[in-house]
Amino acid sequence: MVDYLPGFIDYLGNLKSSSVNTRDSYVRDVRLFLEYASSNGYESAEEIEENLIENYVTHLKELGRSNTTISRNVSSIRCFYKYLIFDGITDFNPAKNLKLDKSQKKLPQILTAEEIDRLLAQPVLSEPKGCRDKAMLELLYASGIRVSELINLDIDDVNLQTSTICCKSHKGIRTIPIYTGAVVAISDYIYRMRRLLVDSPENKALFVNLNGSRLTRQGFWKIIKGYAVSAGITTELTPHTLRHSFAMHLLENGADVKDLQTIMGHADISSTQIYVQMLDSHIKAVYDETHPKSENKRV
Repeated sequence: MVDYLPGFIDYLGNLKSSSVNTRDSYVRDVRLFLEYASSNGYESAEEIEENLIENYVTHLKELGRSNTTISRNVSSIRCFYKYLIFDGITDFNPAKNLKLDKSQKKLPQILTAEEIDRLLAQPVLSEPKGCRDKAMLELLYASGIRVSELINLDIDDVNLQTSTICCKSHKGIRTIPIYTGAVVAISDYIYRMRRLLVDSPENKALFVNLNGSRLTRQGFWKIIKGYAVSAGITTELTPHTLRHSFAMHLLENGADVKDLQTIMGHADISSTQIYVQMLDSHIKAVYDETHPKSENKRV
């Protein structure tokens, strides 16, 4: 099989301006797909047709991959063929019209306000680690930023006087307001505990690990999973659970979807509207269960 990956990596980084996480995921997905194609007798990507990709989706299901992972793999393959077309290697995208079963679409998991309160109450504030963790969890729920954006924050990106953070990504810069409780938690961490963790006065990372260097996505994931267990939360968590919960809770309390799109940094409003659909479904469920004339009313 021809090695297409160097060109694909360049395409993602320089033309698509993809984040490092997106690039790494797409490249990994495409590498595994091309290995699958090669094992089935294909010598080049140009030979591949839609039926092979359909078989690959079946293969991923048999391996027990989640619906989210399968959807991302298909997106990765579509993007890969867009690169091949752009580079003049082929003029056909066999993944373009591939449809996944509706059952494969998985809505984000949302924590209730009560579960959020329990989660935020877990860190022990008398310890440097707990003080840091409290600040991170409060900030995520206050701003709705991505975990990748959280760990890339520098101390100068926080303005405690204006109660805002400056969130920088490959898509631009967003200034996001944060509530008073988050300001208090971040201030406590910065002025009381951060100096006990950081490895050097020159280190600008806002959140650091116990070795003093910038916290990683994997490190944060272990932290939040631990607190979810201690809080007795049984809802399936992902690194973006607080982000999804932030979005839903804002909509439930009257936020405008366009404003929410800006705050969350969605390039396409369709990414934001999934929360509107979830809210509509929730409202309908409440109606069905409570309206006196509803056939589904609780008894």
